[in-house]
Amino acid sequence: MSTTTHTFTLPDMSCGGCVQSITRAAQAVDPAATVQADLPQHRVTVTSSQPREALARAIADAGFDEAPAA
Repeated sequence: MSTTTHTFTLPDMSCGGCVQSITRAAQAVDPAATVQADLPQHRVTVTSSQPREALARAIADAGFDEAPAA
């Protein structure tokens, strides 16, 4: 299965603990997922073989709501 990079804007992400929670949530859906965070921009990039919707749901379940698309 191929991997895709998904970008999420998460206004509530503010610290390393948040990044750890988001990483755990993404890796619960796909253990091979890689997560890169840009704290100042409140942006997370997840590279995964799973669909964006599954990752978004896991991140939301972890308590981080995505900002609406601009």
